[in-house]
Amino acid sequence: MDNDVVLLNAARMMNKDTLIKIFDLYSRPLFNFALRLCGDPLMDDHIVGDVFAKLLEQLACGSGPKTNLRSYLYETAYHLVIDEARYRHRTVPLEVADTYRVHNDSASTGLENRLLVEAVLQAIRNDLTDDQKHVVILRFLEGFNLIQTATIIGKAVNHVKVIQSRAIAALRKAVNRQKMTAIYKPQSAKSTKVLVEKSTAIR
Repeated sequence: MDNDVVLLNAARMMNKDTLIKIFDLYSRPLFNFALRLCGDPLMDDHIVGDVFAKLLEQLACGSGPKTNLRSYLYETAYHLVIDEARYRHRTVPLEVADTYRVHNDSASTGLENRLLVEAVLQAIRNDLTDDQKHVVILRFLEGFNLIQTATIIGKAVNHVKVIQSRAIAALRKAVNRQKMTAIYKPQSAKSTKVLVEKSTAIR
């Protein structure tokens, strides 16, 4: 957060190097975040541009974030995605995000880890409500705490706790169901063992 304050103070002076640094730090994470929510790379690219345009506009008139730049940028991106989804009457699937993630995984990522991630992502996609998906993505994929997540999605912290608890329960049930299905597939024995060993991480 201290680093955010330094960046924001320089950004308010319209320091070119600082503005470029902010863009370089957050443009790719914001794009990936938007992609997880709506699965439309072209729209996500426009959303990231709109996020930074709004930031510049607010900084130029003396407003905008005072301390937590990262939360502010994600909150802006989140509401732009939701507004666009409502306008287009879209759902917020993870299919394209899954494809993007797989194509951008490093070669060193183990098959077993990828299988576990696939199982969790499938459960997120098929077994969670939109609110649950958003909370899980923000909390466990983007690393925000409960207060930050509540701020970003515009809900009370206690409400976020309830959503998170129900989401984890649904994920645990869905992954267990996938494991039981895999048990009856001989070619998947190794993958099943990995899921059984690592499913305790979903708590």
